[in-house]
Amino acid sequence: MEKYILNREEVVLLIIDIQERLVSAMKYGKQVIEKTSMLLSAAEEMNIPILATEQYPKGLGKTVVELDGRLDKARIFEKNSFTAYTEEIKIALEETKRKKVIITGMETHVCVFQTVRDLLADGYQVFILNDGVCSRTKNNHLNGLSLMQSMGAVITNTESVLFDLLKISGTPEFKVLSKLIK
Repeated sequence: MEKYILNREEVVLLIIDIQERLVSAMKYGKQVIEKTSMLLSAAEEMNIPILATEQYPKGLGKTVVELDGRLDKARIFEKNSFTAYTEEIKIALEETKRKKVIITGMETHVCVFQTVRDLLADGYQVFILNDGVCSRTKNNHLNGLSLMQSMGAVITNTESVLFDLLKISGTPEFKVLSKLIK
């Protein structure tokens, strides 16, 4: 059961390529921004490390303004590879000494899929928010989720992750974060 348990001191949030020009091509792009924003609030409240990537920002734009202002610029990594598990990310993850990675981002069947595959191969436990990732088509999104689940990733959702990290109600974090869940 350990594979399915999230503790704040064991996790990292990885945000993959939620960029201006990508979002405009995604039917559920706004939902992904909303769910990622919720997870960012939880990470900030619980001191969970946050890493983010941008795929070829010169062509696809920067991280969307709704998220960009909340991210530490030193923790946003540019990439040209489809996998976000670049040498820079690998080093940043190792520095956290945490082995569970929560992932949001775009696109489910390309950059998210390849990143998850590489993280799993390197011994990380990976949690994918099915409502926090998207593709241009529903079929590609569902196929990406299916592939990642069959490889060993945990497919979950934003609320499940938030409540698992919180563990109990009545805490200061619960009071702050419960307002985000409507």
